[in-house]
Amino acid sequence: MYKKEFLLTVFAGSMMFVSCKEAPEADNAMTTDAQNVEQVSGATYEANLSESKVEWIGTKPIGRHHGTFVLKDGNLVVSGDDLKGGSFVIDIASVTPDDQDAEGNAKLQGHLKSEDFFHVEKYPEGTFEITNVTEGVADKDNLVMKDATHTITGNLTLKGVTKSITFPAKVNMEGDKVTADANFNIDRTQWNIVYGNDESLGDKFIRPEVNLQVHLVTGQNM
Repeated sequence: MYKKEFLLTVFAGSMMFVSCKEAPEADNAMTTDAQNVEQVSGATYEANLSESKVEWIGTKPIGRHHGTFVLKDGNLVVSGDDLKGGSFVIDIASVTPDDQDAEGNAKLQGHLKSEDFFHVEKYPEGTFEITNVTEGVADKDNLVMKDATHTITGNLTLKGVTKSITFPAKVNMEGDKVTADANFNIDRTQWNIVYGNDESLGDKFIRPEVNLQVHLVTGQNM
């Protein structure tokens, strides 16, 4: 009986260890070459910077780290009941881990700001420019984000590299406010953020997948 309980404990512990290796459960953003950004017309909804937020999660074999970026500027363009476009500026220099004690967070923050990761001294900002919005999502049954209402494509620029990403999002338009939520994984190596991306490093291996959780609140006359 004792042996059986011991094996079950070991198995459970092994499953927890394996789960730490996995990127957060989210839809993977499709990444391609940058696309042309066309001018769109409509009403402009300015971002509410105090209510909007961008969160990130990075994972490794022995755990994960969570943190935030500050949204610096942004807007969505709406025509009638249709989201047409928009653009945002992310303050990459604001990258802030928040899942450790003060000393641990400060040490990780310094590393993330260094040339190993975002090199914020040279690239303090990132941008996202919408290039296409489609109402509805394809293959909804296989999506993690079951309540997604739109498919958004846009150019994401990080560390001087621009790539087009496509991901599902939940967009809600109510009165003079438009909110958008998304939760997806990107491959950081596509933006030349390659530090630790070698499985032979064992426990020091850092997965290439990074999870981004975006909550945007925009409105007119903000």
